[in-house]
Amino acid sequence: MEKKFIELAKQRRTIYNLGRNVKLSEDELTDLIKENIKNGPSSFNNQTTRAVILFGDSHEKLWDIVIDRLKQEVPDEAAFAKTAAKINSFKAAFGTILFYTETKTVKEFEDNFPLYAANFQDWSEQSQGNAQYAVWTSLAENGIGANLQHYNPLIDDEVRAAFNIPATWRLRGEMDFGSIEAPAGDKDYMADDDRFMVFK
Repeated sequence: MEKKFIELAKQRRTIYNLGRNVKLSEDELTDLIKENIKNGPSSFNNQTTRAVILFGDSHEKLWDIVIDRLKQEVPDEAAFAKTAAKINSFKAAFGTILFYTETKTVKEFEDNFPLYAANFQDWSEQSQGNAQYAVWTSLAENGIGANLQHYNPLIDDEVRAAFNIPATWRLRGEMDFGSIEAPAGDKDYMADDDRFMVFK
């Protein structure tokens, strides 16, 4: 039995201590991200996942938006200092991928396939998960760490204005990535008996 994919899955971890010592070029990383998303499954092949890939000043601009927005929500200076330190750790990474869902496409499929209309939102989220996992694992395969954040919908309007994002794109997550400056800790797993059922 082949287990190469399992080994890659184990290699994909949430890495918070990221840097900019990345060997791949921005163009190579862009191609890697695009290919993973393009080849991910989606219901009816409706391809609802979109991505905005940020490097350099654009990457830093995103996390500045997050810090400025959170400052409005965390008025206590001591609490905000901790929040800002966390966001600055994401800013220290090499780049960020903004994962979006094209809501116009979801609505079109709801209208065109009324029998399944109630499912297309859920299915678009499953496509998101597939895309995010594929990109994350592929980055790990290339020695690049990442973590996935969810400051949406708090930052949606500011990000849309800053990067001219189409109004029908709905932000679903922010994945910062970069060189692994410190590994993830040990990972615990729940008991298989509590998680799986097998019938033969």
